[in-house]
Amino acid sequence: MQLSPKEILNKYWGHSSFKGSQEKIISSILKQKDVLALMPTGGGKSVCFQVPAIAMDGLCIVVSPLLALIHDQVQGLKEMGIKAISITGGVSFEELNNILDNCQFGNYKFLYLSPERLQQSLVQERIQQMNINLIAIDEAHCISQWGHDFRPSYLDCNVLREVHPNIPIIALTATATKVVANEIITNLQLKEPLFVKDSFLRKNISFSVIKKEDKQHYLKDLIKANGKSAIVYVRTRRKTFEVANFLKDNGISATYYHGGLSMAEKQSKLKDWLTNKTDVMVATNAFGMGVDKPDVRQVIHYQIPDSIENYYQEAGRAGRDGLFSRATIITNTNDQEQVKSQFLSTLPTIAFVKACYQKLNTYFQIAYGEGSGETFSLNFNAFCHRYELNSFLVYNTLRLLDQNGVISLSDSFNRKTIVQFTISKDSTFNYLENHKTISSLVLVILRTYGGIFDFETKINTYLLAKKCNLNENEIHAGLLQLHEDDVISYNPSKDDLEITFLIPREDDKSINPFTKKISHLNKVKTDNLKQILLYVNQSELCKSKFLLNYFGEIQKEDCGICDFCNDKKPIEVSLKQIISEIKLELKHGPKTSRVLHTLLNYSEETILKALRVMIEDELISVNHKNQYDLR
Repeated sequence: MQLSPKEILNKYWGHSSFKGSQEKIISSILKQKDVLALMPTGGGKSVCFQVPAIAMDGLCIVVSPLLALIHDQVQGLKEMGIKAISITGGVSFEELNNILDNCQFGNYKFLYLSPERLQQSLVQERIQQMNINLIAIDEAHCISQWGHDFRPSYLDCNVLREVHPNIPIIALTATATKVVANEIITNLQLKEPLFVKDSFLRKNISFSVIKKEDKQHYLKDLIKANGKSAIVYVRTRRKTFEVANFLKDNGISATYYHGGLSMAEKQSKLKDWLTNKTDVMVATNAFGMGVDKPDVRQVIHYQIPDSIENYYQEAGRAGRDGLFSRATIITNTNDQEQVKSQFLSTLPTIAFVKACYQKLNTYFQIAYGEGSGETFSLNFNAFCHRYELNSFLVYNTLRLLDQNGVISLSDSFNRKTIVQFTISKDSTFNYLENHKTISSLVLVILRTYGGIFDFETKINTYLLAKKCNLNENEIHAGLLQLHEDDVISYNPSKDDLEITFLIPREDDKSINPFTKKISHLNKVKTDNLKQILLYVNQSELCKSKFLLNYFGEIQKEDCGICDFCNDKKPIEVSLKQIISEIKLELKHGPKTSRVLHTLLNYSEETILKALRVMIEDELISVNHKNQYDLR
């Protein structure tokens, strides 16, 4: 006898009732209706497709963007005794065929795969032969070119509608504006879908923006004051290493995480953090999607993110257990100028795209009307140098041309040569005493790349060749010698990439079909940055209310716990309470005003006023370390 959705929920998840719109969504799927579900981080999106898939005969196809997310969900289902399988990278044709056989004949309930795998003709053909009961597109905002995490391969997810036109589709995301939601519906060909948008309000999260010139010092105090599990987000891989080491040097248990780590390193670091062996994870935005850690007490953005969508999704990883938690941006004026430069100066204009495309054709001597289907090897750095072009702008332009079907880029486009010195500076100079022929290369590397003794560093071999007056092959030979002599670790990657021209050269006519798209995309990215900077700088609205308004949700009441709400609380009413809370903190030992400010949910001015009153009343004294102590 088939179990009801609530019986399935209780049997496998141990819950007696659904939360939010879960039951409404599940009921709609069981009636064979399409669904677009916008649910906040921690809102239980996976239950919305896993429960109905178990309730129906057949197999559920789940498209997901991250291998780690796929692995975690498949493992979780297996541990509950539910048959689930995934198609990941590196499997042979025979292994792939066996997996597809298992899905078709092995009574499996879930097949997880990436959108790239879905493009394989064999996978599409075999899925068409399977008894599919539901199609789930997770992180569906990746479909939209106006979304914050666009993945071109997601555009092909609609092939599932074509091979199984009568099977319900559920698209799920934690963040999507109205424009993004409409594009998801159009691209997936959803038929009169149930549109569900649960409230994005997180009542237990206190949102704050702290402006400090000495960001490191404040970060250290903030983490020490609140303790326990935390995530610190930064924008670059190098910064993860730097910040994690700074925290460790100051007695805080911390590690770092980014997309360049090996799978074994990622799993080890994640396990230590999940089991609270490590308190703080310093990470790029490659970290967090699909990671279910309920007791994260604070999420700190040490650098400004590029959009409110990204920020809210990352901040929402705090307090998933419902307990009070903090989401804090630590920033300063320099930060804001840096983020503008980083994101706005690298948006290619229509004129730049057209000029770059023409130069690309000239570089390969492609005549007008020719070139379709031809493949060339491009030294990216040499191309940029010949035409004196900004490499970031060229990079983004090539991606645009690739996404819009003008060219096709090889998979190696994002690979770089990575080097790190494995011996000390003193040992390096001793080595050079006996290896004079290679000393000029080593000295140029040291002058060009700071921190190369401390962490893995991407290097530009074309640039080194120009500075050393050598060719790139000689640079790679020198790096290989240093590697073999155990002076450096060396992960080589050629700067060449393969470009296939997909259409005949027609110069401006090749670009004109998507010029409006370029302009719109640049406007969206510019507007996204303006909105996050407005959030950082505004002081007229409750932080939570501002964020909800951005997502089209009207919140009448202030949250009462963000920095804006705390700053506007009447001092006269709360002074007695603040003094009481300060006493409780000082019972555990003397503290500075800065530490008390990070510990207590009040403005710095409010804390200082309370401390002055306590000194006047001789309740506290100040010691030689400028700390306040109970008398």
